[in-house]
Amino acid sequence: MSSVSSTSSSSLGSFLSSTGLTSVGGASTITGNSSLALSGLASGFDWQSVVTELANAERNSETPWKTQQTTINSQISSYNTINSAFTTLQTDIQTLQDPTFYQSTLANTSDSTLASASADPGATLGSFTFNISQMATAAQINGAANVGKVLAPTGAANAVIGAAPFATPVTAGTFTINGAQVTVATTDTLQDVFDKIAAATNNTVTASYNSTSDTISLSSSSSIVLGSATDTSNFLQSSLLFNSNETGTTTHTITSSLALGHVQVTASLANANLATAIQDDGTGNGAFTVNGVTINYNASTDNVQNILDRITNSAAGVTASYDSLNNRFVLTDKATGDVGISIQDVAGKGNFAAATGLATGTLQRGQDLLYTVNGGPQLVSSSNSITSTSSSISGLSVTALKTGSVTVNVSSDTSKISSAIQQFITDYNNAQTDISAQQIVSTDSSGKVTPGTLTGDLTASNIASGLRSAVFSALPGLSGAVNMLSDLGIQTNGQDNTLKLTDSTALTNALTNNLTGVKTFFTDPTNGWTKQVTNYLNNTIGDNGTIPNHLASLNQQVNNLSTQIANMETKITSDSAHWTSEFQAMEQAEAQTNQELTYLNQQINAGGL
Repeated sequence: MSSVSSTSSSSLGSFLSSTGLTSVGGASTITGNSSLALSGLASGFDWQSVVTELANAERNSETPWKTQQTTINSQISSYNTINSAFTTLQTDIQTLQDPTFYQSTLANTSDSTLASASADPGATLGSFTFNISQMATAAQINGAANVGKVLAPTGAANAVIGAAPFATPVTAGTFTINGAQVTVATTDTLQDVFDKIAAATNNTVTASYNSTSDTISLSSSSSIVLGSATDTSNFLQSSLLFNSNETGTTTHTITSSLALGHVQVTASLANANLATAIQDDGTGNGAFTVNGVTINYNASTDNVQNILDRITNSAAGVTASYDSLNNRFVLTDKATGDVGISIQDVAGKGNFAAATGLATGTLQRGQDLLYTVNGGPQLVSSSNSITSTSSSISGLSVTALKTGSVTVNVSSDTSKISSAIQQFITDYNNAQTDISAQQIVSTDSSGKVTPGTLTGDLTASNIASGLRSAVFSALPGLSGAVNMLSDLGIQTNGQDNTLKLTDSTALTNALTNNLTGVKTFFTDPTNGWTKQVTNYLNNTIGDNGTIPNHLASLNQQVNNLSTQIANMETKITSDSAHWTSEFQAMEQAEAQTNQELTYLNQQINAGGL
């Protein structure tokens, strides 16, 4: 029997080991990783569902806390909305509280084509007639005309049209004369083009170039018609040949309207087509002065446009440009007024001023603006802007547009004040509506009654009534004709606390005839309306105001409920772990019993016992 017991004990241990059971002191247990610990695997009892149901039952106590949280969060949202509306009211109050706001003025001119005007707060009120006899202009130097070389200095046969110094470069393509198409390439010479014109028109139209006038002429025994909608070359336009220029009756002629040779401002200085070549100091550098400001240039690297831009961007105070229509350079003062412009080459530093014709150009001095006010003495301004300093009319600015007589009326801008008051009414009503909307009790079609978020909330009710009292009560400290909003035609509705401008005439009359009284009502630093309302708003939404304190209390309640819920979840987790442990122990015992019975049955059936 001992050998049998030994064998049997050994076989049982192997069997238990293979199934996840171990024998300790004659008892078998389930190892930690064994799948036999799964719910009901051994017992057939789904104890995990029981654990879940027990946890859910315990969790039911959280439901009223979460419901309370939802309610409080809705109240927090409502109070934040009210707080925002009150903040908007503060902005409105700041506008109405500013004494300078009631000095707002409006300037109108009798003729907007003659002048425009604007008035600063506190500007002198009244009607002022400006007689403008002379506009301010800028000084200007018009350089000598035709400073560029002619189009074809060595004749038409040597002038390639694609490289010739036209103001507008010629493009290849076709153009039309008397219905005949002439096709040109940019490599054609001017004489090639003339020959093609003659060939295309069967010699009825001939073309020629005059180097003295620097123009191209077309001649014919009959009228000449230029151009077609199908033209692809701009030769006629670049040559300044237009149908309207035709002259003659026996011999019809069309001639370029202006000299054709132009300065090439974007080409290098050596290739700029200037009649007088630009020189330097012998090292490639040059200099000249404009209004005493030195302008430097490099004859090797600069082009004409570079130098013009350098003048414009300097401290000389002028704009430099090339007038391609008249083939000349121009300097224009950036400021108007009776001043001149000076330009001269620096000795030994080149000849830019002379070569561009600016040194010998015609100076047009600038003019001052000349005007009178209300028939007074002649006044002067260097610009076309008349300031309060030059006119001695405080706060008024006038911009002259042309000569003539214009009347400027400066009046109080009461419409701006009226708009600010009505904006406050709108924002005040929005604030009261925000409160009342949260207190409405609704009833649906089935008769179910649903209270508002703030129904029965005394804090909200007190805020609404306090605001109404602060805004609409009389100001006993003021003795003027305006000491409450009703004096401005504004009434309150006792049913919903809202305001309404019921008498716009009363407001208009007060602003027009008693602006000082209105200003005092709103801005008096001790007894003014805005002082009273500001105090209430500060007590309501200030750092230690009613709403911030109430929000802090509500948030604390939410936090306390969150703590309660978190503590309950901790307890549920602990209880679930304990229940799971108990059921796992039961499962292990059941599994061990089942395994031992299985083993014994196997041994009996095999004849081992």
